[in-house]
Amino acid sequence: MLRIILLSIILSLTSCSLIVNRVADSLSSPSSSGNTFTSDDDPELIADALPFALKMYETLLQNAPDNANLHLTTGSGFISYANAFVETPAMMLSDEEFETKQVQYLRAKKLYLRGRDYILKGLNIKHRGFIEYLNESDYANAFLKFSREDVPFLYWAAAGWMAAYSVDSFDFELSTTIKHAVSMMNEALRLDETYDRGAIHDFFISYYGALPESMGGSLKKAREHFARAVELSGGTKVSPYVSLATTVSIKTQNHQEFSKLLNKALLIDVNQNPDNRLANIISQRKARWYLDHKEDKFLLE
Repeated sequence: MLRIILLSIILSLTSCSLIVNRVADSLSSPSSSGNTFTSDDDPELIADALPFALKMYETLLQNAPDNANLHLTTGSGFISYANAFVETPAMMLSDEEFETKQVQYLRAKKLYLRGRDYILKGLNIKHRGFIEYLNESDYANAFLKFSREDVPFLYWAAAGWMAAYSVDSFDFELSTTIKHAVSMMNEALRLDETYDRGAIHDFFISYYGALPESMGGSLKKAREHFARAVELSGGTKVSPYVSLATTVSIKTQNHQEFSKLLNKALLIDVNQNPDNRLANIISQRKARWYLDHKEDKFLLE
């Protein structure tokens, strides 16, 4: 954080595009701020620090609007913040706090879309005309020159897009664009199914597990993606277990499987996968919450 504060002072004293772009490249590199945040073991600390960092990234983007990687860093930061520190806490609110919950869900949706839009701009910088092709559902041309380097952009943009819809499924206009997000995630899967130790497969657990069969849902596919996600992560990620439990297990009213998956998630050592420590801690909090509210999800004797 001290480095970011010092950088903000430097940027306020100069408008030199060379300096701005070097700073932007430094902050948007995979070895920079990502591990600093994602490997932390104190979610509350990150919840307080991340908004400042995100505004810093936005300030940099004003001076380096053509830096595609900074668009990715900024966008994925907003999406991560919305999921971990806005939507998840809202989900855990009681029924008596319904209005507060809805306000937080709306805020999460706006943050998800804000992050998505930054990343789409980044992709359009890398591949001119991408957004136009995407809006026309011309996926062949949209993804024509994509490579594994584009997978992080595809994953985060699609994840933010779908997350925004999941908190407001009554948004008809947004629902008509979800096919773009699914196409992007499928392209990411084709280019590099191993990305982030199975993160794309984790996405498809929830996607196929939550959708009704009439809309393309498939319990079989959800379980297949679960198995692959666990394999690629070496069993060090909590989220696949939570994803399967909160979609397939609830849909099939299999409370024994539900409890087994979530208890297994709680046994995972968050220090086994340092780069994913923060996400694992937050996912374990969700697992505990779901176990504590099991009676709300199942018809138990």
